[in-house]
Amino acid sequence: MTEEFIKGMIDWFKSGKNLPRRYAWEIILGAYSHFVKEESLVNLDVQEGMTCDVIGDVHGQFYDLLHLYSLTGTPTEKHCLLMNGDLVDRGSWSIEVILTAFAYKWLYPTRMFINRGNHEAKDMNRTYGFEGEAKHKHGEQTYKLFAHVFTTLPLATLVSATTTPKTTSENTILSLEGRKRYFVVHGGLFSKDGVTLDDVRKIPRIGRQPGQEGLMCAFKNPFQLLWTDPQTLPGRGPSKRGVGIAFGPDVTKNWCLLNGVTGIIRSHEVRENGYAVEHDGLCTTVFSAPNYVDQVGNKGAFIRIDATGEQQYFQFEATPHPPMKPMAYAQGGLASLMM
Repeated sequence: MTEEFIKGMIDWFKSGKNLPRRYAWEIILGAYSHFVKEESLVNLDVQEGMTCDVIGDVHGQFYDLLHLYSLTGTPTEKHCLLMNGDLVDRGSWSIEVILTAFAYKWLYPTRMFINRGNHEAKDMNRTYGFEGEAKHKHGEQTYKLFAHVFTTLPLATLVSATTTPKTTSENTILSLEGRKRYFVVHGGLFSKDGVTLDDVRKIPRIGRQPGQEGLMCAFKNPFQLLWTDPQTLPGRGPSKRGVGIAFGPDVTKNWCLLNGVTGIIRSHEVRENGYAVEHDGLCTTVFSAPNYVDQVGNKGAFIRIDATGEQQYFQFEATPHPPMKPMAYAQGGLASLMM
């Protein structure tokens, strides 16, 4: 894998062509060879002079992803990308999105990181388009390969600063070493207290599908971290999605204090401005699919973190794309647009 190949592949995709199946398989397996070596919680240390960009849901919006990469830059020795799940479904170029991201993972395994989202799962792919798209473009065996490789994606990433923070307040939560660090996960926190970073690190994920059953059952289904959402009220409550739970600002604060985490960065929900800072600054949502499903009109955003743990927020607008409707490959062409 080379930069030249990826650039050529992107041009190939923009011309409306499918990658030969052999190349698609090589890219999937190349990325897989790195995912299987990673723990369920990946440690990403941002060294001095480095930056890390956290990207939220992109949902198969390939042309918006290309615009996003033009803003973030591609991975280099001094720059990491962390894609926080839900790369596929909804948008009708999910194959192009996932193959591009996987190609960068294969080429830059220590500079390209990809967390699993709730849409990197069989039941969601069946309903929201990725299964149909993968089979249409590359055949059933290719979809089955994707389905397994999705189970090897890490569930969360701990982004840790390595130098003294520039700014703190009396409420800033730091690690034992006095550094800022961020827990980046697709959905959010758990339906019970006391879950540690080590608990997340030890989750057996490979070969397992999250499903939806059991998401309310404490830590019996650890994949609930792909589904939960923040709420304004304290404590925990039922999710407005009808699946999983919602967690309040007190839950976030207690968890961050327990684990020495400066804040949680999660995705999973549209935000009008592309991002929203919630729970007294301890929980930030970032969403990177602008004008979601060609209807919502929201901005996209990404978050840049430097070696001191400082965060910058960048917004961007949607980019024109060829005349293909969202969820063109969804079963029956019908699906709830907002889950």
